[in-house]
Amino acid sequence: MVPDPADPLRHWPLAGLVLRTPRLELRPDDDVGLAALADRALEGVHPVEEMPFLEPWTDGAGDPGFARGVMQYAWGCRAELGPTRWTVNFLVREGGRVLGLQTLSATDFAVLGEVSSGSWLTRSAQGRGLGTEMRHAVIALAVDHLGARAARTSAFADNTASRRVSERLGYTPDGIERHVRRGRPALLLRSRLTPDDWQRPGWVPDVAGLDPCRDLLGPPV
Repeated sequence: MVPDPADPLRHWPLAGLVLRTPRLELRPDDDVGLAALADRALEGVHPVEEMPFLEPWTDGAGDPGFARGVMQYAWGCRAELGPTRWTVNFLVREGGRVLGLQTLSATDFAVLGEVSSGSWLTRSAQGRGLGTEMRHAVIALAVDHLGARAARTSAFADNTASRRVSERLGYTPDGIERHVRRGRPALLLRSRLTPDDWQRPGWVPDVAGLDPCRDLLGPPV
């Protein structure tokens, strides 16, 4: 069979990866989806008086190039992705509409077997348990399909919503860090999850299109 020259799977197998949960579909970023993601970011991610991110990227929402910057960040992650260091930015969709982003990343995964995660949802999608659902999806991918031995995340002490998601999944405290946030000190709480501590949901996510991606993600030996 002659390969279809319009098929991105020929050279970029992540284009075929998909995670499905009871309500959501998570796919690695594509350009059309990134444009929708930028729109969701412009609609608002958190109250202006709060800053849940270590890198305060949402403070630039009023700048003319903000939406383009959201897309450029994801393009940069995509360009640098390889077996020794990778970040997969999953666009989170409900009913076909992009609602936010769920990342999964690792460095030297083949040796360390550890992943890290981060996420955000547009404000209109918050408060419905979707953050918990999408985190379960990437943890299932990492643990059950890639063989991860641990997952890490972090949240500022005042980011109650993110910390509650971690608690629901079974993360345990893993130390603290002090950072400067908007010119003032802030406490960042690290958390770590092992396969034994993971509080699995009452559903199993469907994972499709992973096998062609394994060389890129460097599964542990």
